[in-house]
Amino acid sequence: MAAVRVRQHVNPLSQKYQTPAAPPDWRSLYANLQQPLHLDIGCAKGQFLINMAQQEPGWNFLGIEIREPLVVQANAERNELRLTNLHFLFCNVNNSLRPLLESLPAGVLQRVTIQFPDPWFKKRHQKRRVVQPELVTDLAAYLVSGGMVLIQSDIETVATEMRDRLGAHSAFMKQGEQPWLAANPLAVPTEREQSTLAQGEPVYRAAFVRV
Repeated sequence: MAAVRVRQHVNPLSQKYQTPAAPPDWRSLYANLQQPLHLDIGCAKGQFLINMAQQEPGWNFLGIEIREPLVVQANAERNELRLTNLHFLFCNVNNSLRPLLESLPAGVLQRVTIQFPDPWFKKRHQKRRVVQPELVTDLAAYLVSGGMVLIQSDIETVATEMRDRLGAHSAFMKQGEQPWLAANPLAVPTEREQSTLAQGEPVYRAAFVRV
Protein backbone atom coordinates (compact mmCIF):
# COMPACT_ATOMS: atom_id res chain seq x y z
CA MET A 1 0.00 0.00 0.00
CA ALA A 2 1.43 3.39 -1.00
CA ALA A 3 2.47 5.65 1.85
CA VAL A 4 0.31 8.68 2.61
CA ARG A 5 2.08 12.00 2.98
CA VAL A 6 0.81 14.22 5.78
CA ARG A 7 2.03 17.09 7.93
CA GLN A 8 4.37 15.87 10.65
CA HIS A 9 2.73 18.04 13.33
CA VAL A 10 -0.91 19.07 13.62
CA ASN A 11 -1.99 21.75 16.08
CA PRO A 12 -4.85 20.21 18.14
CA LEU A 13 -5.88 23.69 19.32
CA SER A 14 -6.61 25.04 15.81
CA GLN A 15 -10.24 25.76 14.94
CA LYS A 16 -10.29 22.93 12.38
CA TYR A 17 -10.10 20.32 15.15
CA GLN A 18 -12.47 21.78 17.74
CA THR A 19 -15.57 19.74 16.86
CA PRO A 20 -15.62 16.59 19.03
CA ALA A 21 -15.92 13.29 17.21
CA ALA A 22 -19.30 11.59 17.44
CA PRO A 23 -19.01 8.13 19.02
CA PRO A 24 -19.43 5.40 16.40
CA ASP A 25 -21.62 2.32 16.63
CA TRP A 26 -19.05 0.16 18.38
CA ARG A 27 -21.00 -3.06 17.83
CA SER A 28 -20.68 -2.63 14.08
CA LEU A 29 -16.91 -2.25 14.39
CA TYR A 30 -15.92 -5.13 16.67
CA ALA A 31 -16.89 -8.78 16.41
CA ASN A 32 -16.98 -9.05 20.21
CA LEU A 33 -17.37 -5.69 21.95
CA GLN A 34 -17.01 -7.25 25.41
CA GLN A 35 -13.35 -8.16 24.90
CA PRO A 36 -10.81 -6.04 26.81
CA LEU A 37 -9.88 -2.88 24.92
CA HIS A 38 -6.42 -1.46 24.27
CA LEU A 39 -6.48 2.24 23.35
CA ASP A 40 -3.49 3.72 21.52
CA ILE A 41 -3.55 7.53 21.62
CA GLY A 42 -1.75 9.05 18.64
CA CYS A 43 -1.48 5.83 16.65
CA ALA A 44 0.03 7.44 13.50
CA LYS A 45 0.12 4.85 10.69
CA GLY A 46 -1.28 2.17 12.98
CA GLN A 47 1.36 -0.50 12.39
CA PHE A 48 1.82 -1.09 16.11
CA LEU A 49 -1.87 -1.86 16.61
CA ILE A 50 -2.13 -3.90 13.41
CA ASN A 51 0.61 -6.16 14.77
CA MET A 52 -0.89 -6.25 18.26
CA ALA A 53 -4.35 -7.14 16.94
CA GLN A 54 -2.93 -10.13 15.11
CA GLN A 55 -0.93 -11.31 18.11
CA GLU A 56 -3.72 -10.84 20.67
CA PRO A 57 -7.05 -11.82 19.04
CA GLY A 58 -8.67 -11.95 22.49
CA TRP A 59 -8.31 -8.17 22.78
CA ASN A 60 -9.94 -5.31 20.92
CA PHE A 61 -7.75 -2.41 19.76
CA LEU A 62 -8.63 1.21 19.08
CA GLY A 63 -6.24 3.71 17.56
CA ILE A 64 -6.95 7.44 17.79
CA GLU A 65 -5.16 9.81 15.41
CA ILE A 66 -5.63 13.48 14.48
CA ARG A 67 -4.21 13.12 10.93
CA GLU A 68 -7.18 11.80 8.97
CA PRO A 69 -5.31 10.42 5.91
CA LEU A 70 -3.36 8.10 8.20
CA VAL A 71 -6.60 6.82 9.72
CA VAL A 72 -8.08 6.11 6.29
CA GLN A 73 -4.99 4.19 5.25
CA ALA A 74 -4.80 2.23 8.51
CA ASN A 75 -8.45 1.16 8.28
CA ALA A 76 -7.90 0.10 4.68
CA GLU A 77 -5.02 -2.14 5.77
CA ARG A 78 -7.17 -3.45 8.62
CA ASN A 79 -9.85 -4.38 6.09
CA GLU A 80 -7.35 -6.15 3.85
CA LEU A 81 -6.23 -8.25 6.82
CA ARG A 82 -9.85 -8.87 7.87
CA LEU A 83 -9.16 -7.95 11.47
CA THR A 84 -12.43 -7.74 13.40
CA ASN A 85 -10.80 -6.67 16.68
CA LEU A 86 -9.27 -3.41 15.42
CA HIS A 87 -10.50 0.05 14.46
CA PHE A 88 -8.86 3.41 13.79
CA LEU A 89 -10.68 6.65 14.51
CA PHE A 90 -9.96 10.19 13.31
CA CYS A 91 -10.42 12.66 16.14
CA ASN A 92 -8.77 15.21 18.40
CA VAL A 93 -8.23 13.36 21.66
CA ASN A 94 -8.17 16.64 23.60
CA ASN A 95 -11.90 17.17 23.08
CA SER A 96 -13.17 13.74 22.04
CA LEU A 97 -11.75 11.28 24.55
CA ARG A 98 -14.41 11.55 27.26
CA PRO A 99 -17.47 11.16 24.97
CA LEU A 100 -15.81 8.22 23.22
CA LEU A 101 -15.01 6.46 26.49
CA GLU A 102 -18.49 7.20 27.86
CA SER A 103 -20.03 5.43 24.88
CA LEU A 104 -18.08 2.19 25.38
CA PRO A 105 -19.37 -0.65 27.58
CA ALA A 106 -18.31 -0.18 31.19
CA GLY A 107 -15.18 -2.03 32.18
CA VAL A 108 -13.73 -2.79 28.74
CA LEU A 109 -10.90 -0.24 28.73
CA GLN A 110 -7.98 -2.15 30.21
CA ARG A 111 -4.84 -0.82 28.52
CA VAL A 112 -3.71 2.56 27.15
CA THR A 113 -0.55 3.47 25.28
CA ILE A 114 0.79 6.93 24.48
CA GLN A 115 3.96 6.45 22.47
CA PHE A 116 6.36 9.04 21.05
CA PRO A 117 3.85 11.92 20.94
CA ASP A 118 4.65 15.19 19.19
CA PRO A 119 7.10 16.99 21.50
CA TRP A 120 6.15 20.64 20.82
CA PHE A 121 9.49 21.95 22.08
CA LYS A 122 8.71 25.69 22.19
CA LYS A 123 7.36 26.74 25.56
CA ARG A 124 4.38 28.57 24.05
CA HIS A 125 3.43 25.39 22.18
CA GLN A 126 3.60 22.99 25.11
CA LYS A 127 -0.13 23.35 25.77
CA ARG A 128 -0.54 21.39 22.52
CA ARG A 129 1.05 18.28 24.04
CA VAL A 130 -1.33 15.38 24.30
CA VAL A 131 -0.85 14.42 27.97
CA GLN A 132 -2.60 17.26 29.77
CA PRO A 133 -4.13 16.96 33.28
CA GLU A 134 -7.62 16.67 31.74
CA LEU A 135 -6.58 13.61 29.72
CA VAL A 136 -5.15 11.96 32.83
CA THR A 137 -8.43 12.60 34.65
CA ASP A 138 -10.43 11.02 31.82
CA LEU A 139 -8.21 7.92 31.79
CA ALA A 140 -8.57 7.59 35.54
CA ALA A 141 -12.36 7.73 35.19
CA TYR A 142 -12.70 4.97 32.60
CA LEU A 143 -9.71 2.63 32.94
CA VAL A 144 -10.55 -0.47 34.94
CA SER A 145 -8.89 -1.17 38.27
CA GLY A 146 -5.65 -2.95 37.49
CA GLY A 147 -5.55 -1.50 33.97
CA MET A 148 -2.26 -0.21 32.58
CA VAL A 149 -1.06 3.02 30.97
CA LEU A 150 2.26 2.83 29.12
CA ILE A 151 4.06 5.99 28.02
CA GLN A 152 7.14 6.14 25.81
CA SER A 153 9.27 8.86 24.24
CA ASP A 154 12.76 9.30 22.89
CA ILE A 155 12.81 12.81 24.38
CA GLU A 156 13.44 12.74 28.11
CA THR A 157 11.75 16.05 28.93
CA VAL A 158 8.55 14.95 27.18
CA ALA A 159 8.60 11.55 28.85
CA THR A 160 9.23 13.17 32.24
CA GLU A 161 6.26 15.51 31.84
CA MET A 162 3.96 12.59 30.92
CA ARG A 163 5.28 10.48 33.79
CA ASP A 164 4.89 13.29 36.31
CA ARG A 165 1.34 14.13 35.24
CA LEU A 166 0.22 10.53 35.56
CA GLY A 167 2.12 10.14 38.83
CA ALA A 168 0.46 13.22 40.29
CA HIS A 169 -2.98 11.61 40.01
CA SER A 170 -4.01 9.48 42.97
CA ALA A 171 -5.60 6.85 40.69
CA PHE A 172 -2.27 5.83 39.16
CA MET A 173 0.71 3.99 40.63
CA LYS A 174 3.98 3.85 38.72
CA GLN A 175 5.46 0.39 38.25
CA GLY A 176 9.05 -0.25 39.29
CA GLU A 177 11.41 1.68 41.52
CA GLN A 178 13.64 3.05 38.77
CA PRO A 179 12.73 6.28 36.94
CA TRP A 180 12.31 4.40 33.65
CA LEU A 181 11.49 0.88 32.52
CA ALA A 182 14.42 -0.95 30.99
CA ALA A 183 12.24 -2.89 28.55
CA ASN A 184 8.90 -2.59 26.82
CA PRO A 185 6.33 -4.75 28.68
CA LEU A 186 4.33 -5.24 25.47
CA ALA A 187 5.10 -7.84 22.81
CA VAL A 188 5.28 -5.38 19.91
CA PRO A 189 7.56 -2.33 19.59
CA THR A 190 6.55 0.72 17.56
CA GLU A 191 8.46 1.67 14.43
CA ARG A 192 9.81 4.76 16.20
CA GLU A 193 10.97 2.62 19.13
CA GLN A 194 12.80 0.21 16.83
CA SER A 195 14.44 3.06 14.93
CA THR A 196 15.53 4.84 18.11
CA LEU A 197 17.05 1.72 19.64
CA ALA A 198 18.76 0.78 16.37
CA GLN A 199 20.56 4.13 16.48
CA GLY A 200 21.76 3.39 19.99
CA GLU A 201 19.57 6.09 21.51
CA PRO A 202 17.54 5.59 24.72
CA VAL A 203 13.79 5.19 24.98
CA TYR A 204 12.22 6.60 28.14
CA ARG A 205 9.31 4.42 29.30
CA ALA A 206 7.06 4.26 32.31
CA ALA A 207 4.05 2.10 33.13
CA PHE A 208 1.24 2.96 35.52
CA VAL A 209 -1.47 0.79 37.02
CA ARG A 210 -4.96 2.07 37.83
CA VAL A 211 -5.43 1.51 41.57
